[in-house]
Amino acid sequence: MPKVRWREAPEEHDYPAAAAYLDLLTSRDTVERIVAGLRTAPVTLHKAKDILRASRLRLLPPDNAHVAADLRKIEDGTPLSPILLVRGDLAAGTALEVADGYHRVCASYHTDENTQIPCRLTSVPPTS
Repeated sequence: MPKVRWREAPEEHDYPAAAAYLDLLTSRDTVERIVAGLRTAPVTLHKAKDILRASRLRLLPPDNAHVAADLRKIEDGTPLSPILLVRGDLAAGTALEVADGYHRVCASYHTDENTQIPCRLTSVPPTS
């Protein structure tokens, strides 16, 4: 399997996708503050296996339609968009949220569980 290639920054459509998902979990005001944090967060690298563990999400199989599409992109050398993450809270028992990019994490894991994935990671901002 070839090495996963990554874009420099998330694609613009990733932010509304993250907002649509997060809107199911919290208030619209909080979603807007999280997305603003994701837009300005620096890109950091995290291993695919660690993202799955911290998020407590299961690894989707390679025949999942979206994972398979990302695996084809990897095979073709098409760069993937970095992942958008919201930091969990260990003390509160809150898992990391993959706001956008779950299928890309799974495809990367199937390539190599130690794949370094570029991520934009932010915390839930406190209410003012």
